[in-house]
Amino acid sequence: MKNSSNKFRRKNNKEYKKSSDFGFLKKNTNHSEKNDRFFNNSAINNKAENFKKDENNSFSSLKRRNPRFKSNTEFPSKNSDMHQEPSYKRNFDDWIWGKHSAYEALSSDRAINRIWCTSEIFSSDKFYVLLKELKSKGVLIEEVSWNRLSQLTYGASHQGIALQLACSKTISLEQLIDFSKHNCPNPILVALDGITDPHNVGAIIRSAEAFDCKGVIIPQRRSAGLTGTVAKVAAGALEHLHVSRVVNLNRALEELKKNGFLVVGLSGNSQKSISNFQENAPLVVVVGSEDNGISLLTQKKCDFILSISLKGKTSSLNASVAAAISLFHLTSK
Repeated sequence: MKNSSNKFRRKNNKEYKKSSDFGFLKKNTNHSEKNDRFFNNSAINNKAENFKKDENNSFSSLKRRNPRFKSNTEFPSKNSDMHQEPSYKRNFDDWIWGKHSAYEALSSDRAINRIWCTSEIFSSDKFYVLLKELKSKGVLIEEVSWNRLSQLTYGASHQGIALQLACSKTISLEQLIDFSKHNCPNPILVALDGITDPHNVGAIIRSAEAFDCKGVIIPQRRSAGLTGTVAKVAAGALEHLHVSRVVNLNRALEELKKNGFLVVGLSGNSQKSISNFQENAPLVVVVGSEDNGISLLTQKKCDFILSISLKGKTSSLNASVAAAISLFHLTSK
């Protein structure tokens, strides 16, 4: 057994030679040069054949191969605009963030649509009085976390506060009542209940101004604000129509009723058609959302619930279309 093992060891030693550079055994490949040349030649021939096949198939095999890892980053093509601005930055034209910039905007006479701030900013001596006053005027103020504010501003240096400017100034409900009564014996106002689509809000404002309504009432929550989309859809009507943003719509309706207004709600479930409505008094027309309509609590505040008579198979109308038809009937008496 010893002799056989020694022979085996000596046989293996012949296949390895010591490297002069690193001192480890290196396999002696002289005995397999012919085999290597044979395999190398066959590999080259196979590559050439595969290349011809891939060339004829327009490298279809490479196109079908799925990568193991996918990246979320999309690289622009050669024909795309390398300097094109990201879509989210185009939406920040009416945004302001940072303590100093936001404080100057809040202290000025600029119209504010919405404010996001941390609890530290809201309770600070510098911002507390300003934010409380704006909140009482109907400006929506949300206390959010620092991380949430970073998400809204896409990682900008917001310093705990960001705000969105409004496209038009708003007035208080008292100012709207005084203005409407002094300019018309039986004014018509439009109140929005739960309409969050800015296109609908803009279209209703456009119709209200076209039918000589004296103002639009928008609640602080559950409603789209006076954003750039609203102003664009309104097509200039915001420049000629007063808008009042109230904290609570139901309390605003109670105040209007105390000042002699009749509250008329629009609902497809009502049996009374708006074409038969003959009341001659100051009116507030309440328009609800397409999905839920006027809320139950707001319906209790209405003096009349009216519907639009439909003759086709369509069971409902778009909120802005329903508002326009209703205003046409109410102003043509």
